[in-house]
Amino acid sequence: MTDTAAPPPTDPFAHDALNAAEGLHPVDPAYTHVLRAAIALNLLPVAIGATIVDFLVIPQIDGPYGLLTVAAWLLAIIAVVTIPARRVARWGYKIGEGQLRVARGWLFRTDTIVPFVRVQHIDVGQGPVERMFGLSHLVVHTSGTHNSTVTLPGLHSDLAAAMRETIRRHIQTDFA
Repeated sequence: MTDTAAPPPTDPFAHDALNAAEGLHPVDPAYTHVLRAAIALNLLPVAIGATIVDFLVIPQIDGPYGLLTVAAWLLAIIAVVTIPARRVARWGYKIGEGQLRVARGWLFRTDTIVPFVRVQHIDVGQGPVERMFGLSHLVVHTSGTHNSTVTLPGLHSDLAAAMRETIRRHIQTDFA
């Protein structure tokens, strides 16, 4: 007798299988490029600062010139190449049954369920890098104070607008 169940993923970072098992939809793969741009823009000043310190300070203390520059730029490149794909693989969402479910994270997993009756207003936002890739993020504001804002990034712009309209229609029928 053979077991037809899929074996658990051998890679502890492979989260696509977990999202699929939970019935969650992944965010758009193009969101990886948005995250790459954000990480690069955040790490660029750090790498430039390390290069300046390496150029001005290390020769004064007779240290190994160039080591700090190479290490900073290498770590920045590794972060830009590896982190975004892993973050995108850990986002999942499901809309339906009068609620929106957003799950993210691997080590610290957050699984948020927003009932449509708690939604106060909905925003669809788009930054310049997201716009370049045709993506948007959906922001759902709920009543209450703790976790009253739920953001779902990495959605195709048409899908984000459709999700906003679905939630809006549901809110109108609940209060009509």
